[in-house]
Amino acid sequence: MLDAENLNRILNALVAIVVGSGGVIALFYAMNALVAALPFKGKSRLLPWVYISPALVILVAYLVLPTIWTVYISFFDRRSEDFVGLDNYIFAFTDASMLVAFRNNLLWLVLVTGVSVALGLVIAVLVDKVKYEAFAKGLIFMPMAISFVGASVIWRFVYAYTPPEFEQIGLLNAILVQVGFEPIGWLVNKSVNNFALIAIMIWLQTGFCMVLLSSAVKGIPGDVLEAARMDGANELQIFWRITIPMIRSTITVVATTVVVLVLKVFDIVFVMTAGRLDTDVIASRMIKEMFNSRDFGRGSAIAVILLIAVIPVMAANIRRFRQQEVSR
Repeated sequence: MLDAENLNRILNALVAIVVGSGGVIALFYAMNALVAALPFKGKSRLLPWVYISPALVILVAYLVLPTIWTVYISFFDRRSEDFVGLDNYIFAFTDASMLVAFRNNLLWLVLVTGVSVALGLVIAVLVDKVKYEAFAKGLIFMPMAISFVGASVIWRFVYAYTPPEFEQIGLLNAILVQVGFEPIGWLVNKSVNNFALIAIMIWLQTGFCMVLLSSAVKGIPGDVLEAARMDGANELQIFWRITIPMIRSTITVVATTVVVLVLKVFDIVFVMTAGRLDTDVIASRMIKEMFNSRDFGRGSAIAVILLIAVIPVMAANIRRFRQQEVSR
């Protein structure tokens, strides 16, 4: 049975929903009436801005202003008291641990983007020809339903290592031992630990790439493919000379989306290794400087660098979207 405290919480939630939703509806009705009562003719152009103004206010309050503030304090010391100029940025590009993070992020960008998009494209083309297409796609897409943290926990068991004299509980090492090899410390061996983490991201993103690219592949006109086959082209030639050129814009959008996601990667590194043993990335270094070392200047500078790295990718995406709208 519900006690008085829980009942009060439920009532408060219901009141908040009713009042909040009703307030938003009343606000939009009032703004609509206000615009309709304006005397000038251009009010139809003003109306869309009135409707999106609440979203713009929230965007400015929670995104634009914090970004400006972050840029500002990146020029100050660890306690945001004394102006230090570009010292924090010089640290970011000269410190040994930061250089390792930049190297790792570059490795993540190349491998995750390249392998995920390539695998997604190949699977999208191949699965289009199988009988149980929906079932196969569902299996490949399933990892996308798992959070980065959840996937990391799963893969910790896959990579688990115990000394050779003990029984291996990790899937990969159990397989290695069964075929006669020594177990490998996947997360502590510096020669393989970054690749082990990258494999998790590839596992998560391949399904995403496959679904989007599969839609693009299905959009290729069948008569184009049939004409190519009648002219004597084999499936490999069709793939390279027809499929890829016709879905190039989709491939670019998928690749840039994965790039942005990889640039911000943090969860997998934090759960699997906490950035130890040369596995840090830019985002994990930012968290360490900001919250572990309590150096707000350096943490903000790293955040700004990460933002600057993402902006060109987003700008390229926006430019491509505009070109597609013009071509329509």
